[in-house]
Amino acid sequence: MAHYAVSVKPPPATPARAATLVLLRDRPVGGFDILLMQRHRASKFAAGDFVFPGGKIEADDAPAEAGAWCAGLDTKEASRVLGLGGPPDAALAYWIGAIRETFEEVGILLARAPDGEALVPDRERFETYRRACHEDKQAFWTMLRTERLTLATDRLVYFAHWITPEESPLRFDTRFFAAELPAGQEATVDGKEVIAVRWLGPREAIEAAARGEISLRKPTVRNLMLFEGAPSAAAALGRLVGRPVETIRPRVLEEGGRRRVLMPGDPGYF
Repeated sequence: MAHYAVSVKPPPATPARAATLVLLRDRPVGGFDILLMQRHRASKFAAGDFVFPGGKIEADDAPAEAGAWCAGLDTKEASRVLGLGGPPDAALAYWIGAIRETFEEVGILLARAPDGEALVPDRERFETYRRACHEDKQAFWTMLRTERLTLATDRLVYFAHWITPEESPLRFDTRFFAAELPAGQEATVDGKEVIAVRWLGPREAIEAAARGEISLRKPTVRNLMLFEGAPSAAAALGRLVGRPVETIRPRVLEEGGRRRVLMPGDPGYF
């Protein structure tokens, strides 16, 4: 009796929770720029691409007392905004993770000082905290307690939700936030995951990618388009407030040895 091998397709990888923060700053003569950082070319994901700061949500991003560290945001409101069930602190972890990752990757910290004013960190002292966070995620909370800081979660606007295609071996379930760059802070590379930072207008970034000067992933391009046409950073953020957020999960088809990415609504999407 002949025996035939049956190819069994493995189940899709479970996407890891992730958060991304789009930072905007006004130009001196009108308009605004968005921060893009280039990932190390040896990175497992998006190697060499220019992306927004962000990364995986860690277990440490949702401590039991998370709400006490967040300005203008509680656990119930965070869950409502994201449409999440489960443990209440799980939603807050996206805001916290976006702020923590941005601090680790580009050195910008959205936080409030003990007097409630926006933090202008001492560069040398907070760079020491930043290096400690690279080694141990708990160092982020040590910094908050030591400096008596509150995270400026009230400054973040939630505006997009993307899930990596099922066909990808490395997947992320990513929530996108946006905020203005805090005054007195600058973006710098971390010497590990980030090798360059650039401030570009939304259309400038898209056109630079079209010319092959930088590499942008599809979610980055689509999200940059949401900011086009606004006269200032504040106006761009204002357009996003209350925006209905739909989950976008692209699909990848192999056709004749070529990959084709389908978006929801495209012919053939399933």
